[in-house]
Amino acid sequence: MTLRRQRWAIATVFAIHVAGAGTFAARIPSIAEHLHLGAGALGLSLFMPAVGSMLIMPLTGRVIHRLGPRNALAFLLAVLCATLALPAVMPSLAALCVCLAVCGAAAGTSDVAMNAQAATLEHRMGTSIMSSMHGMWSVGGFIAAGIATVVTRFNVSAPVHLGVMAFVLLIAGLLTTRTLPAGGAGGIEEPVERPRFGFPSGIVLVIGIVGFCAVFGEVSGSDWSAVYMRDVMHSGHATAAATYGVFAALMAIGRLTGDRVVRRFGAANTVRASAAAGTVGIVLVVLGIATPVSIIGFALLGAGIATVVPLVFAAAGRIGTDGGHAAAGNAIAGVATIAYGAGLAAPGAIGGLASVTSLTWSFVSVAVLVAAIVVLGRALAPRVAKPRAVTESAVGATADA
Repeated sequence: MTLRRQRWAIATVFAIHVAGAGTFAARIPSIAEHLHLGAGALGLSLFMPAVGSMLIMPLTGRVIHRLGPRNALAFLLAVLCATLALPAVMPSLAALCVCLAVCGAAAGTSDVAMNAQAATLEHRMGTSIMSSMHGMWSVGGFIAAGIATVVTRFNVSAPVHLGVMAFVLLIAGLLTTRTLPAGGAGGIEEPVERPRFGFPSGIVLVIGIVGFCAVFGEVSGSDWSAVYMRDVMHSGHATAAATYGVFAALMAIGRLTGDRVVRRFGAANTVRASAAAGTVGIVLVVLGIATPVSIIGFALLGAGIATVVPLVFAAAGRIGTDGGHAAAGNAIAGVATIAYGAGLAAPGAIGGLASVTSLTWSFVSVAVLVAAIVVLGRALAPRVAKPRAVTESAVGATADA
């Protein structure tokens, strides 16, 4: 299988992964109505995926080592797709929490497994592909949102919607992963020794901190952009919603085109320049000069942090790549544990700071974190001398890519 075909297979896995999350997110109101959940109970249940993910992600390297790269990815993705059908039919809040914890664990581990495959493939190809891989997340999310819009308009029930999507994504995931080599994307031989997870230290810790700052900025833009425009800039609901759309669109475009920039300027330079643009964007938001200026600010934030998380995973994967997929998975799991911690911290931190100061000052803290990426971004510079040798057919596929 050529490296180019492997690249498309992994990209499809990225799209399938986020399509499941997007489908679930679209039916949260229906799930809450089914169980008569108030805001507090719903918030508790939506916290459980993060709990499951953070607890199990560090074990991903061992799963990859035991099952093999391809089988591990197929198994974890299958569990994720299968659990997608369950939330809408849970009989109680406790059952829903357990279900979402399992779903979160599958989502987190499959996230690490597919990023490990992408990082290994990138190392083998000797060219940047990680940004476009994460761009497929945006593509998959948009497709899932479009399908959800159509089915809800026709009053399709949540159990039917989630069940059909779970089945379709399960079949698509199994068929896609079966096209990969048994040794995983890139075909790097796995070592016999089982990798051991350790909390990140040294350069891996710095890379994780960069990821934390980037995810904090991303969650701030996605969760709070519309609220900021409505409460601080006093915009209408349509303008607030459009602001989030602009932020998400610029992030998607940035990821889909980011690999070309990385190939020309390098990972570290791309991250530092992008973070600088994102910092300028947040400053424009904080200044609150006018509604159009604030929208431009959120657009710059989306474009500025678009490539950071993909390049963080790529950098972590390069550190562990010589040890095979499992070792790369361990390195990525360590970084993801720190980075995704921002996904837990950001909503509460911004809301808490806003409650004692203002939402504007909350975004000042976001500006500080994104600006820190400009300083720490040099840690993402490649530390691998040369990629592994590739076959003649693979060289041709790399040139085509």
